[in-house]
Amino acid sequence: MTLRTGDRVELLDLVARYALHADRRDIDAMAGLFTEDAVLVLPSAPDVLDPVRAFTGRAEITATLAVLNTIPVTFHALVGQVFDAGPEPGTATGEIACVAHHLTERDGRTSDLVWNCRYTDAYRLDGGAWRIARREQRVDSIETRPVRRRRDA
Repeated sequence: MTLRTGDRVELLDLVARYALHADRRDIDAMAGLFTEDAVLVLPSAPDVLDPVRAFTGRAEITATLAVLNTIPVTFHALVGQVFDAGPEPGTATGEIACVAHHLTERDGRTSDLVWNCRYTDAYRLDGGAWRIARREQRVDSIETRPVRRRRDA
C-alpha cells in the first residue's frame, strides 16, 4: 500500500502547521492537529532524551503544550520528513527531523537552547483530514548557544 501524492502533501502541511503553531503559541490550534484520542509521548529533557511521559487526549495534550508559553521565542525548523502508508486504509506513519530553537533570557543575556530531535508519528484520517494519532519525540542532542541579538515579535 502506498500513499497518494495528495496525502503526502497534506501530511507535510500537517507537520509544518504543528511547528508554525508552536512558534506562534497557538496551543489550541496545535492540539487541534491531534485526534481526540491521540497520545503525545515526550522526553524528560535534559535528563532523559527518550520519550517517557505520555499525555492522552486533546485536553492533556493542550495542557502540556502550554509550557511553550513560558519560552519567549522559539523557532522549529523541519529538516526532514518521510511518510509511509500505515497498516490500515486511512492511516500513515512518519519520521520528522527537527531543530528546535528555544530563546531564553537569564541575567540579561539571551541564550538559544537547541534541541536536535525526531518525531515518530502515526496519522489517521479523521473527519476528512489527516491528524496526529500518536507522536513520540526523541531528542538526539541538546546544545546551548549565545545569542548576540534578537528581534522580538
